[in-house]
Amino acid sequence: MNTRVAVTGLGAVTPVGNDVATTWTSLVEGRSGVGPITTFDAGTFPVRIAAQVKDFDLGPYAPDSHFARHLSRAAGFGFAAADQAIRQAGALDVYAPEERGIAMGASAGRPEEQELLQVMTAYQRGHEVIPQAPTSLLRRQQNVASAAIAHRWRLLGPMIGVSTACSASTHAIGEAYRQIQEGDARLMVAGGYDSLTTWLDVLGFTLLGALAAGYDDEPARASRPFDRDRSGFVLGEGAVALVLEDLQGARARGATVLAELVGYGSSLNAYRITDAPPDGSGPILSMASALADAGLGPSDIDCVVAHGTSTPGNDVCETVAIKEVLGPDAYRVVVSSPKSMAGHLTAASGALNALVGVLAIRTGTVPPTINLHNPDPKLDLDYVPGTARRTPVRAVVANAFAFGGTNGTLVLRETT
Repeated sequence: MNTRVAVTGLGAVTPVGNDVATTWTSLVEGRSGVGPITTFDAGTFPVRIAAQVKDFDLGPYAPDSHFARHLSRAAGFGFAAADQAIRQAGALDVYAPEERGIAMGASAGRPEEQELLQVMTAYQRGHEVIPQAPTSLLRRQQNVASAAIAHRWRLLGPMIGVSTACSASTHAIGEAYRQIQEGDARLMVAGGYDSLTTWLDVLGFTLLGALAAGYDDEPARASRPFDRDRSGFVLGEGAVALVLEDLQGARARGATVLAELVGYGSSLNAYRITDAPPDGSGPILSMASALADAGLGPSDIDCVVAHGTSTPGNDVCETVAIKEVLGPDAYRVVVSSPKSMAGHLTAASGALNALVGVLAIRTGTVPPTINLHNPDPKLDLDYVPGTARRTPVRAVVANAFAFGGTNGTLVLRETT
């Protein structure tokens, strides 16, 4: 089938805002969400900063404790972002419940660190039975947030859970797009949620040498994609959700069409688990596949919302890939990295890039890449340093690349 797919709703809970409007304003103004870690005592850790969600209240989104008690920190963000997106999309009753589905990216479920500590302590004291709350198993299941969202809004159609690390939400949006294209659904809630700002994750990423260190006194300067002095990424957390819909159905019901999703590509590097290939090979395949799927060429693209992690290898790899896929047009397009402000939302990061792409098309504004003060001679594209750019945006490439070597690319364009 050749069903066109519209974006009709957006929702966001991020380190720079607990809704779409606040998130977008913060990004456009170049406002950093990085600060001291508050989820645990990081006083003795080599890295003591992260980009965390602030002053979030799940209550208005899930007043029924039946939902709230099953949701982890990350799942609560996802529930709220989906609620925002669905409410913006408007009346869904024109579609039967079985025509409405959900696809969300998230990190694989696991016990929370405090829970592991309690189990270990009880075991050391000789307890044979470790007391556990009945809801603890549900709270650490990856699909519980999706199930709660589906229950709340009666999404009885396709249900897809994706756990491909930092490309998970891009893959979830892409697979939701395919469901609508192929006629298996007419509306999909898609995106991702994550919260890896725990002592175990901070320690693990620090030991891998992946996190920016030495910025505890100047946290806003830590994430510096494409800058010569970049040294690693900043862990973030949050959730972003999109409502995707059959374009014909959206127009028939009078919905506001924010943009059109026209292309999706994915690939695997088959290189090193934690390193990006210097020749850009995996991202090249992902980006080229997405453009071919969209039926667009380099001259049609005005903006790349980059994965842009601020790690030495990734930023080179992505720049090489952009040049290879877009050719001479690579020097015309603007390239922006939201991670310079919001940090790395891990499984939700690709969905944030998609949201930025949609709003760049809607507003003709591309957020800046902040902290880009010292150009790297290897990185010579227009990364929109420092200040947002007013420019017409017809079509956007939104990238997401991940540990393990998984890549995902979405192509969005203005609706015609």
